[in-house]
Amino acid sequence: MTAMTRDEIQRGLAENRQAPNGSARNAHAEALAAAAEVSGDRALFRETLDNLINSYLYSSESSKMLVPFARLLQEYDKDPAAFSQWDTHSLFWQFKWIATAIGDSPDVPVESANGWLDEMERRYRIAGYSERPVRESELWLADAIGDDDRAERAFTRWLAAERDDMSDCKACELNGQGQYAVLRGDDVKALDLWQPVLTGELTCAEEPHRVLATSLLPLLRLGRADEARSNHLRGYRLVRGNESLLPSVGKHIEFCALTGNESRGLEILADHAAHVGPLVNVDDQLAFHGGILVLLRRLRELGHGDSPAVPYEGVPRTVSELHGLLFEGVLAIARRFDARNGTTRVSDRFRSRIEREPLVGVLPLGVRSAALPQARPVPAAPAPAPTMMAGDLTELVERARDARHTGHPSAAALWEEIAVRVSARPESEVDPLLAADVADHRALVAARAGAPDAARLLVDVRDGYRALGQVNRAALVELRLATVAARRGAAPAEIRDLLAVGLRAAEALDPADPARVRRIAAAELAALRLEPYLRSVEGAHAHEDGHDHVGHGHEDHGHEDHGHEAVADALDSFVASYEQVVPDLAADAEEVRGRLALSQGDTDEALLLLARSATRSVEAGRPWQAVDPLVLRAGVLMSLGRPQEAEEAARSGLEHAAEVTDPEEQGVVRLTLADILVRRREAAVEAAEHALTAAHWFDQAGLSADGGAQARLMLARAYAGQGKTADAAEVLQSALADLLEHGEGQAVSAREFLGGLLRELREWRSAAEQYLLAAELVKDWEDPRPQASLAQSAADCLSDAGLVEEAVAAYERALELHRRTGEAVIAEVRILRSLAWLGLRPGASVTAVAAARSRMDEAAAVLETALAAEPDVRTVTGLRAELAQTWHQLAQVLDRLVTEQESGDSGERTTLGESEIEALRLEEILLWERAAALYADLGSEHLQDRFQCLNNAAWTDQELGRPEAGAARIAALIEEVEALPEESVPEWLLPQARQVHTSLSS
Repeated sequence: MTAMTRDEIQRGLAENRQAPNGSARNAHAEALAAAAEVSGDRALFRETLDNLINSYLYSSESSKMLVPFARLLQEYDKDPAAFSQWDTHSLFWQFKWIATAIGDSPDVPVESANGWLDEMERRYRIAGYSERPVRESELWLADAIGDDDRAERAFTRWLAAERDDMSDCKACELNGQGQYAVLRGDDVKALDLWQPVLTGELTCAEEPHRVLATSLLPLLRLGRADEARSNHLRGYRLVRGNESLLPSVGKHIEFCALTGNESRGLEILADHAAHVGPLVNVDDQLAFHGGILVLLRRLRELGHGDSPAVPYEGVPRTVSELHGLLFEGVLAIARRFDARNGTTRVSDRFRSRIEREPLVGVLPLGVRSAALPQARPVPAAPAPAPTMMAGDLTELVERARDARHTGHPSAAALWEEIAVRVSARPESEVDPLLAADVADHRALVAARAGAPDAARLLVDVRDGYRALGQVNRAALVELRLATVAARRGAAPAEIRDLLAVGLRAAEALDPADPARVRRIAAAELAALRLEPYLRSVEGAHAHEDGHDHVGHGHEDHGHEDHGHEAVADALDSFVASYEQVVPDLAADAEEVRGRLALSQGDTDEALLLLARSATRSVEAGRPWQAVDPLVLRAGVLMSLGRPQEAEEAARSGLEHAAEVTDPEEQGVVRLTLADILVRRREAAVEAAEHALTAAHWFDQAGLSADGGAQARLMLARAYAGQGKTADAAEVLQSALADLLEHGEGQAVSAREFLGGLLRELREWRSAAEQYLLAAELVKDWEDPRPQASLAQSAADCLSDAGLVEEAVAAYERALELHRRTGEAVIAEVRILRSLAWLGLRPGASVTAVAAARSRMDEAAAVLETALAAEPDVRTVTGLRAELAQTWHQLAQVLDRLVTEQESGDSGERTTLGESEIEALRLEEILLWERAAALYADLGSEHLQDRFQCLNNAAWTDQELGRPEAGAARIAALIEEVEALPEESVPEWLLPQARQVHTSLSS
């Protein structure tokens, strides 16, 4: 193999430092170090060793640091003078990493580990560094070997020692101090210590990543579930795919397993399947696989042992198989530590961890996760058959029949329980009427699910009731047959015949039967409820046959309107006839009447009827029946711009939903209230609570892709309203695939929203991708403005990501689209300015600056043309501000050229003479003066911009050798600003202006 040259190794180092962390980067770093050693260039060899140590650190191979560090330390001992001040600092800083790596390596004897600590302490003392990092390293070694007294002494000395240049950052130190508090059972103290890190006050390359993961279980143990949820959502985003943070990934998997989110845990496991196997860093393997084992154990307990998990070393594994492999592997590692340490502490902690029980039943996370497959029950020891005492079943049946009679939502669950109990009994021991009731329940479930055999089941139920003399129940089943026929799309004539049969069956009941009136009313209401549908079907058929046109080819809507009026009148009559006898059915009728009014565009009438329906349901002792009309009423009120009334209706609906058992209905009422509240920023927290719960209910209803997606979209908006951007992005990304199926408009809106969230998180490339995908969706829209706006947002993100060519292409496309509308002058101008600056990314050469000047001049010309034609004073103000900004930025462009010419960094052969540079400076001053004058005309809100222009002009005056002119500019501004009202001036402006004036005057 041909030896690498010094230049090749240097280029390789530059590339390696920018490469993603992981084994590939490590292998490249190893090759560079080997090549440098062969070259004989000791300085280069030291540089490659340092790079190799850093490469190992941020990977799952961090334990490999020992060898290159020992080599680098030998180089230092041979010739300390060859190390610069920075090189020496770096070497001593890496000593801390080595101390940790030694403690985390079971093959390094305790005596050797102590020897390294002694060596670290000796070298730090000689170099004049604090013992603080030494004591921290000693703490973790002492804890691992079970020497708690030594650990406590080390902890005390760690805190007592002074912080200096060799101390870990405060965020990392608080992480360790909090972890030690958790080990001592003090979750409260740990969370107090972590607070500055969790809030973002203290950060570093790996914080708050690690603290967010470590805080999850302490928060749950303290009952602070909302904080735990948030820390999981934003924390997992930070550690996802990060090889050096696999222990934190394991903590997120464990959290999911202990909160009823096993499916989410499986998804996280799948994201990191490549690391489910032996790792070089066995301590990381112990931590990462330990979290996975908590999940796998829970899945086995839930009956998913035979379900697929993820491959292990390339071979697909079931949950149980993977559990066995990981358990044996990790237990072997724990025993290696125990053998080295002379204690069982590591294996004891490992077993304690993987045997943890769930900390909450189910903690909704808000993110979309695929439902686990139907579990196969875990075999258990045979248990004696349950004794079903007649009294127990009799009481249950009585409750179920009462609930059915009152229409209580609990009826379905009660009958389901009865059906399970009855199925365990011999048929001969089951009361015939109870058997008929159970069959009725099952047929009703089938009908609601749209089962193809629902009608047959209902016929059998009807006949069974008749045979038992239960003509009352049989009459009700007749009506259900009509409803089932309507659901399967039967012909209107067939449905009307079935409705008539149902009515006749009700009328045939014994006049003395107290249920006769209710059955007749139910039959009449069923016919009225279905009548608008039947008329619409008949109208559609008539249209297909060509019989719906009269006169000169105009559609005849008169008959349809008359039909709606007839149904409305009939509903009004129904309410008048039955409101005293069966008020709950009268309430139903008013709801139907309200929906009919709404379909006719009569919102005032609809609102009145829906309110009356809800009130009547509550008065009838059926508050759960009020939920639907109240939710609908809330939606109508919101559409009319009456949010306060809408909120009142939605809150009332939620209150009355307390006894509702249907998960979809629970989801709808909460989603409605969340939609209302999210529009008020101060109500964002409550909106998030309702949206989160709605998503959970929709998931329970099997509607994750429908109502669940809308609830998650609402939850993301509520989180964004609270400033919880990472939470919002995580939730929205999980629901994005579903939202993309909800129509083009929804897809565009969701992608644009997600792009904005990712942009705020500084995930520029991902944000640009969402904007570009949204732009692609709208490219065929007649209005080019949405595409122009999306293309411009994408360009902004591409520019921030450093993708210059891609950003230029996106800006050019946005510019073309904006110009097509002729209405987006400010957008055009900002794009032109952005293009100007992008042209200077490689350097401010004469050629590049000339191109940038051209863009700026074009922007100014666009503004001046628009100002000449614009009569609206408010618009003129905005245009003038943009013109001032354009002059301001053009001066900055010229200043870049002057600066790089003087420093020799332009990278171009063309060199400007002194007279040319002086001319550029004079032009800069002129432009800043023009901009400042325009800002002055625009008022005090542009005072900051004006100061920046005058400040730049003043310092340029000094560069021209006339500081007194610059000082005069600032003095004039100070005098003017001192006369302004104090509240209109930024606090910093006058002190800074005075400081500039003093500097220029001295």
